[in-house]
Amino acid sequence: MIHGSSSLQIPALSDHDTQVWIDSLSKHLSPSEVELVRQACELATLAYASHTELTGVPLLQHATGTAAILISLNMDAETIITTILYAAPAHIDNWQETLKARFGSNIVSLVEGILRIEQVQEFSEFEDLQAQDKENGDYSKQIESLRKMLLAMVQDIRVVLIKLAERTQTLRYLAGASETQQKQIARGIQGVFSPLANRLGVWQLKWEMEDLSLRYLEPQLYKEVAKLLDSRRVDREQYIKHVEDTLKQKLAQAGIKAEVSGRPKHIYSIINKMRRKNLDFEQLFDVRAVRILVDDVKDCYTALSLVQTLWQAIPGEFDDYIARPKSNNYRSLHTAVNGPEGLALEVQIRTFEMHEYSELGVAAHWRYKEGGKSDIVLDEKIAWLRQILAWKEAPKDSGDILEQFKTELFQDNVYVFTPQGRVVDLPKDATPIDFAYALHTDLGHRTRGAKVDGHIVPLNYKLQNAERVEILTTKHGAPSRDWLSPTLGYLKSASGRAKVRHWFKHQHAEENITHGRARLDKEIHRAGAGSLNQEKIAQKLHFNKLEDCLNAIGRGDVSEYQMATAIQELLHPNAEKVSHVAVKRVPTNLSTTEVTIEGIGNLQTNMAKCCKPVFPDAIVGYVTCDRGVTIHRQACTFIRRLGDERQDRLLNAQWRADKS
Repeated sequence: MIHGSSSLQIPALSDHDTQVWIDSLSKHLSPSEVELVRQACELATLAYASHTELTGVPLLQHATGTAAILISLNMDAETIITTILYAAPAHIDNWQETLKARFGSNIVSLVEGILRIEQVQEFSEFEDLQAQDKENGDYSKQIESLRKMLLAMVQDIRVVLIKLAERTQTLRYLAGASETQQKQIARGIQGVFSPLANRLGVWQLKWEMEDLSLRYLEPQLYKEVAKLLDSRRVDREQYIKHVEDTLKQKLAQAGIKAEVSGRPKHIYSIINKMRRKNLDFEQLFDVRAVRILVDDVKDCYTALSLVQTLWQAIPGEFDDYIARPKSNNYRSLHTAVNGPEGLALEVQIRTFEMHEYSELGVAAHWRYKEGGKSDIVLDEKIAWLRQILAWKEAPKDSGDILEQFKTELFQDNVYVFTPQGRVVDLPKDATPIDFAYALHTDLGHRTRGAKVDGHIVPLNYKLQNAERVEILTTKHGAPSRDWLSPTLGYLKSASGRAKVRHWFKHQHAEENITHGRARLDKEIHRAGAGSLNQEKIAQKLHFNKLEDCLNAIGRGDVSEYQMATAIQELLHPNAEKVSHVAVKRVPTNLSTTEVTIEGIGNLQTNMAKCCKPVFPDAIVGYVTCDRGVTIHRQACTFIRRLGDERQDRLLNAQWRADKS
């Protein structure tokens, strides 16, 4: 970002100019704060001497110009000081100690935040990555990830505002850069920074970044539309001011409490709308627009009547989104009229409550403008940030509202780069294995090591924002069962864990299906139901496909008890379901006693000869291959030595004395 001298010579600020600018800050800052700004300028003057931006502008002039933009946004002294010293890391030895001693640790933290953001800035200007993403249709997703990464990397939202102002200042003097640099910088600003300004509601910077970046990316189209507007932006602003004054006067006379505001449409917005709606310039009716905010719905329609009395309505250009809200619950009245001088004018009318919902709620204007899909969590975070930015306009209280600028809203995700510069969005504390599975399932399976920023790291290393991750693989590999252990910390993402589990479950699918079919056939034969449709058994066991059912049976996910129950329910669909079915035992020496087996009926039972259970011994049923259910003592050696693979053949059983 910081470069040596340029061939384009732009005069640096003189000491007198710097002093005049510092003195002007007394309108916005306290005397002690102005003094700190003065000290920052003195330090920057020494550090930045003879250094320029790539636009050819002296570095100090660039810094103070950026600071002036932030002053116009009513930002605090810490923000202004940080802006002046933003390039300190490249030009001041031991800059952290120096800045902390003279200005405090907050300034150091803010400057560090700017350094982190510049990593995202570099990738946003990477032309090869964008060309590749446009080819595979992933461009919008990648740019959105860059925006989220930028917000996730800062702990203080003022850092974002400083970078927005700095990018705006760069655009103002971008003519001094080479054509390649112009397009590269403008591309990054249009893709990442101007949408962020839009979302945060920093309109003053949004329109300027959009217009100026378009000027370098599509110069011919920009000039054509500018010519069609017939008037300069200042003239359009004066026109809107006249409309505002007229409406305020008429609304007051009608006894309507209202707030009227307007912004002339800027060139980027006009071109964007022409493309989005496939319209010619002559078909646009909202090149000039005003907004009226009132207290209640009744006043909305009264104001509409007043507007259409003042100026003639344009036929077919009226939308009542109050009576018929948009799908995102956006509510407003939109009309177009032939305003003063016969120029087309769009008027939007809504209540203050509707406006607040539109600006801060899920019907956010930026979502409509960018055509993005709804993301409720992201919408809520952006809404909160907008509220914070609105609060800075209010007088400061003893609680120091600036603490609110410190945020961890975007700390629940981590954003890292692939070796090619693509952004990957992962949950917080994600590991290189999570990263690999996010790229491709096969890559995850074959992962054997990882590098982060060129250094080997363990596979359970917790990734940090903006790190570049490279996966080391084997040609033929498989996941480890250790990866599923939560205590070892190899996998954080649910999707990664699911892919590993899926691999283990389906590695021997054919073998499982064969084994499962044999087990199911045995259960059907045991129940004497050879003609029973196996597809129906699978459905009874809640599987859509027989193959999936057999695979699950073969893996051991379905027990013999479950299969037997399903078979019995299909054989006797009208029978009442009972939890215990009485089965008479064969022996005659206990003629007054019966055995009950939980959940199964109509099966042959007999007493085990090995342990010879008698009432009231604790007993258990064991399903044999060809002799029904054998009743054993629970302490029987045979039962205690059963392997894990035969445990599902055990059934709960108990004595029931019938002493009639």
